Amino acid sequence: MFQRLLCILGCASALACTTVSAATVHVVVTDSAGKPAASAVVTLTGDAGAASHVPLRAIIDQRDEMFLPLVVAVRKGGDVVFTNNDATMHQVYSFSPVKQFEFEIDKGEVSKPVVFDKPGVAAIGCNIHDNMVAYVFVADAPFAAVTDDKGTANLRDVPEGTWRALLWHPQARIGEKPAVVALKVGGDTTLALKIALNAAPAMRRMHKDY
Repeated sequence: MFQRLLCILGCASALACTTVSAATVHVVVTDSAGKPAASAVVTLTGDAGAASHVPLRAIIDQRDEMFLPLVVAVRKGGDVVFTNNDATMHQVYSFSPVKQFEFEIDKGEVSKPVVFDKPGVAAIGCNIHDNMVAYVFVADAPFAAVTDDKGTANLRDVPEGTWRALLWHPQARIGEKPAVVALKVGGDTTLALKIALNAAPAMRRMHKDY
């Protein structure tokens, strides 16, 4: 009995020793002028077997002839629900290679979930209101977050180790490759990134898989 107890304690101790500590990565994104870059997506890849921490579902609302928010991130295989809290009907569509669809949604309605099963970026528009634009970032990485109005985001429960951080933004200058940096996570970590932006998002640009 005593030997069995020692074996159990020894196994528990070995498991504790092999447990990888998790940390929070605090992301700060600015543009070339040093101003906060909202609506940027930052992903972390590294451990191929890491479980996904990216949301399975996101909601894009329609108010005052605008999609809100401008950018959402979901994991591959996740979905987006569109709500219409506007005073008019909208015709939501995407012609992006990542996902193509088109449907009408009247005021007060909620769409069926739109599943995004390919990684990349889908540009969303409205056939009635050309000024409306939104983007769905479909992540194949275990971690992804969208920056807020202050250009910040938090990636939580990131195992300590070496990760590859990728930065994407809908207003990134044409021809500019997504910023990719190596990140060493050892306890809570701050990741500061910069990106050159255009004045406004380009609706008609077709985004390739990242």
